This record gives sequence, C-alpha cells and structure tokens, in this order.
Amino acid sequence: MSKRGGFPGMGGFGGMNLNQLMKEAKKMQSDMEKSQEELAEKEFEATAGGEAVKVVVSGKKEIKKLEIKPEVVDPDDVEMLEDLITTCINNALKQVDDAQVQSLGKYNIPGLM
Repeated sequence: MSKRGGFPGMGGFGGMNLNQLMKEAKKMQSDMEKSQEELAEKEFEATAGGEAVKVVVSGKKEIKKLEIKPEVVDPDDVEMLEDLITTCINNALKQVDDAQVQSLGKYNIPGLM
C-alpha cells in the first residue's frame, strides 16, 4: 500500500486526489440543487390563439394559472378550444425544459436529462 494513502498504483485521477475529487463532486451537487431550486421558483407564461388562451406554469411543471377569453368558448367547437389549451400548455412546458437545459446543461453529466 502507498504511504500517502489511497489505492496503490492509481496515481490520482488526472493529477487530482480522491479527496479533492469528492469535494468537487459535492460542490457540483450543491450547485445543481441550487439551480434546480431556482428553476422551481420561476414561472413561465405562454399564450395561444392570439392570447385567447394563456397559461402560467412553475419550473416544477405545475399549472399555476389558466385563462380563457370568453369569446373563444364555443359549445359547437370544443375541439378548437382543446387544441388551443393543449398548444398553450405544451409551449409553456417547453419553456421550462429549455430553461432546465440552459441551467443544468453546464454540468454535462450523461443521463441527467
């Protein structure tokens, strides 16, 4: 066994000892958790149909608010309203995904997203 401790013959990881590697990993984990918390607190807004439908979602992908202008509520064309709501929600969720990639993508950990 090596006198300095650790595993014999390992020579460290790219010149970095195991303790330093663990410190860096803990810092990265802490930074990632902070980024996730900040993202969860943000709100994202999307509209569809010329602002006939508006949705606000959190960074946790929870719908916070849904507004529908009365003039787009047509009992004879429910399908159009359903399409507007679906489009609006999907656009808001895509904003969350994009923000998540931007916020957490800097960590470049395979399988994270």
